[in-house]
Amino acid sequence: MLKEFKAFVIRGNVLDLATAVIIGGAFGKIIGSLVNDIIMPLIGLVMGGVNFSELSITVGAAIIKWGAFVQTTIDFLVIAFVVFLIIKAANSMKKETPAPAPAAPTTKECPHCFSTISIKATRCPNCTSEVK
Repeated sequence: MLKEFKAFVIRGNVLDLATAVIIGGAFGKIIGSLVNDIIMPLIGLVMGGVNFSELSITVGAAIIKWGAFVQTTIDFLVIAFVVFLIIKAANSMKKETPAPAPAAPTTKECPHCFSTISIKATRCPNCTSEVK
């Protein structure tokens, strides 16, 4: 069982996935900082010094933090846009593989009896006519 687990972990897909999760977590922190420390303060400044993280509504005993929701939504939109740009760049860098050249024909048709013969034949094996 330990051998199977080792083979599973060493396979490329698992390592690629682990790497992607780690890089994705770090990327999420960068985007979170971009939104929380740069974008939202600028939006708050434009809107008259509003701090979105503190905006909330109290309904009975529940506190609805809609400002945090706005920040999270902007986080998502920024991440989605950056991922879109990365995928678009990766797709444009992919080289289109040209279609393979068609193989040279190996047979031809006898003009007299219309049977299929080898392209190298000078005489039809079916009707014995000379062919070019």
